[in-house]
Amino acid sequence: MKLIDRHAGVAEEEIMAYREEVAGLYAAMVDKTAKGSEFLGWMDYHDREDPGVFQSIMALGEEIRQRAEALVVIGIGGSYLGARAMIEALTNPFDPEDNPGVPVYFAGNTLSGVYLEELLRVVKEKDIYVNVISKSGTTTEPAIAFRLIRRIMADKYGDQARDRIIATTDASRGALLTLARNEGYRTYVIPEDIGGRYSVFTPVGLVPMAAAGIDIGEILRGIEAGNRAYRHQGLEDNLAHQYAVLRKILLSRGKNIEILVNYEPKMNYIAEWFKQLFGESEGKELKGIYPSSALFSTDLHSLGQYIQEGQRNLFETVITFDRLPLDVAIPLEEEDLDGLNYLTGYSLNEVNHKAFQGTLLAHVAGEVPNIIFTIESMDAFHLARLLTFFMFSCAMSGYLIGVNPFNQPGVESYKNNMFALLGKPGHEALKKTLEEKIHE
Repeated sequence: MKLIDRHAGVAEEEIMAYREEVAGLYAAMVDKTAKGSEFLGWMDYHDREDPGVFQSIMALGEEIRQRAEALVVIGIGGSYLGARAMIEALTNPFDPEDNPGVPVYFAGNTLSGVYLEELLRVVKEKDIYVNVISKSGTTTEPAIAFRLIRRIMADKYGDQARDRIIATTDASRGALLTLARNEGYRTYVIPEDIGGRYSVFTPVGLVPMAAAGIDIGEILRGIEAGNRAYRHQGLEDNLAHQYAVLRKILLSRGKNIEILVNYEPKMNYIAEWFKQLFGESEGKELKGIYPSSALFSTDLHSLGQYIQEGQRNLFETVITFDRLPLDVAIPLEEEDLDGLNYLTGYSLNEVNHKAFQGTLLAHVAGEVPNIIFTIESMDAFHLARLLTFFMFSCAMSGYLIGVNPFNQPGVESYKNNMFALLGKPGHEALKKTLEEKIHE
């Protein structure tokens, strides 16, 4: 992976001025004295975990591919975004027959009755496995979805339903673990020292990826390569730390919105995962960069005007690829009524690259800093390394701006209000207060 920062308007000496600070923060991560150090397990999880766990996940993936027409993954936030990001990036959305694994459907990530009812109608007609993911088993969205889908599984398979339900949950406690033990579900562990948004390469993400036919061996190789490249205190030779410093410097200049730009639609959910990772890690204590995303050239026809000439409080981080798996040649037309014959000889990916170059020049001229990442290939190995890069970058970025990158106290506010308004026991006083506010 290459990082090009010359379009960001930040001098090399400005970045290197953070050398000692970065080294000190990384040392605190290693010796577990940094804020939130109890959730730094993702840094060496794959060195510590029993290799048999990964072999078991690969075997389960093969079992699902042999016995089912689809896998339903029930989870929200970090319990689904990482898996969905990798699956959508690495499978064909138009032709299930072109994919090595089964389709993966996602539930429990919304409270929409429309979405879930449409999914339930499909599930009733297919042979399925279910992977429910929750540390506690009581998070509202997945708990509701699992209650409904569990009933369908019982009706379809009777006692054999337990063989088709996999629970990924806490190792020692929680409602889901209790249910799994009572019903005889197979279980995988969400490590205690890894938070949801950093859990993509634990069983949380690996089980769905295996069912989708993604090569887990290549994923593990990509993680290992990422650890070698980014798991050290250096700044001169650590792109993850350089990116974190760039973000810190741009924020100090009033650039408090970051747009993660992709030119490949298959990368859309990588961007969604990125937004949770950075938004939930940095957005606290009235600090942090607001993470957003855009798909170019699509969004150049909607957001492009604002990016070019709107407020100058944003910067772009752009992902491009050296190689892509497929391409389309542009044919010659005799009459040339659409005026496109000048493109004959180009492939569509080449045109897309020229769109990237033209957009970069225009936005930089419009005083929008740009950071460019060029990835060698859009495959399991390189995307696993990319996500590993972002996790190391995010941790360092949070520490540089002075927050704990591993907690999320703000997400409880809406939950408490929702529970009260729904009449959950123990929230009676808050319910009364909120209803009075609603009717003011």
